[in-house]
Amino acid sequence: MARAKKSIKGFKGDLQRRIVSRKAKVGVIGLGYVGLPLAIEFAEAGFTVMGIDIDKRRVNSIRRKETYITDVLAERVANAVDRRRLFATTDYKKIGDVDVIVICVPTPLRKTKEPDISFIIKAVEEIVKYKRRGQLIILESTTYPGTTEEVVLPMLSSKGMSLNKDFLLAFSPERVDPGNKSFKTKDIPKVVGGVSKSSTDVAALLYNQIIRRVMRVSSSRVAELVKLLENTFRSVNIGLVNEFALLCDKLSIDVWEVIEAAKSKPFGFMPFYPGPGIGGHCINIDPLYLSWKARLHGFETRFIELAQEVNMYMPRYVVERVRRKLNEKKMPLKGSRILIMGIAYKKDVNDTRESPAIDIIKMLINEGAAVFFHDPYINKLKINGATLKSKLLNKKFLKTIDCTIIATDHSSIDYKELLKNSSFIFDVRGALRKIKGAHAKKIMKL
Repeated sequence: MARAKKSIKGFKGDLQRRIVSRKAKVGVIGLGYVGLPLAIEFAEAGFTVMGIDIDKRRVNSIRRKETYITDVLAERVANAVDRRRLFATTDYKKIGDVDVIVICVPTPLRKTKEPDISFIIKAVEEIVKYKRRGQLIILESTTYPGTTEEVVLPMLSSKGMSLNKDFLLAFSPERVDPGNKSFKTKDIPKVVGGVSKSSTDVAALLYNQIIRRVMRVSSSRVAELVKLLENTFRSVNIGLVNEFALLCDKLSIDVWEVIEAAKSKPFGFMPFYPGPGIGGHCINIDPLYLSWKARLHGFETRFIELAQEVNMYMPRYVVERVRRKLNEKKMPLKGSRILIMGIAYKKDVNDTRESPAIDIIKMLINEGAAVFFHDPYINKLKINGATLKSKLLNKKFLKTIDCTIIATDHSSIDYKELLKNSSFIFDVRGALRKIKGAHAKKIMKL
């Protein structure tokens, strides 16, 4: 027993020393919107980073010193590769060469709206094949409470290895906000919860090397639930303001003006804004992970379900508002030429995951409309087997459009020129809410 305690102390202490001295090698599994920015931060802090991804295009991009994520500048990738701080591979065998493994793989929903943690399981299966003693494994992928302890830990404990004696395990929720220029990875406080105290100690020490503030919590379960609470909070409040927008439509009141006035209160109110629905991986999916876990314990999350219902209705509401406006002009929706401005799920990113703009496009096509799109970040989109290409905006093209829907308010779009050459714009993002004068008559607000 005495020798076991000495082994634990030596293993933990050695890894801590390697982390502080930047000699520890870091492996990041999954080089997407979470993994690549994290890998760059570690590389710029002086760590040697091995990025692993099954997508050869991502790996080849890094090897060519290119970026595929708008938040990560190409020069940062090039600098990390040139300094031999960042490597990329599809080969999981490299897992045995690193001291720390951070899992940043997708966690989507199944068609049944149940959590799909198959990417986590696949990553851990590969880790089990090639792991060695003395490693710290951290899960960052958003998941339901209990995943780290109930799913990942038993898998890692196979082949005679045990927690603390042979490896450490923790969960730290990713908090990436794509397109946010004010808060990058290093600026956002990091929550860390280990399956053991030693795991929390070492994981917190690791993140302290690249993150300005690290907050320790009592367990991996708490850390897992933190992320779900954050995004459920946003989902519920977006659902509330979307429902409020529906009410304002009935009352013929400008919801944007109401919100602008309400947010002048310096306490007790936080502004959320309506839109065509919610998209992306987090807000659209995370609350359903929580609802699923709650049902397993016989608890119904009524606020969450209602917010999801309202938010999922918004694309249909947008289409119905367009139909109503076209009818006023004695034009049927069928055969009308509709331009969708922005198909990314949020402004200034190239991510279309769960984008409500895509739902709007599908609905309009099903109604018989001729649909076009423009997005400065996305060149083409596949819909129902057909490929739509982003249209160049010019006066001649815009004059052929019956209705333009601003579904995503990218900053680089010249809205004044768009408004000047459009006959009618449905602004569902509030991009034109400060426009006044004659042109304002062309605008319909959400």
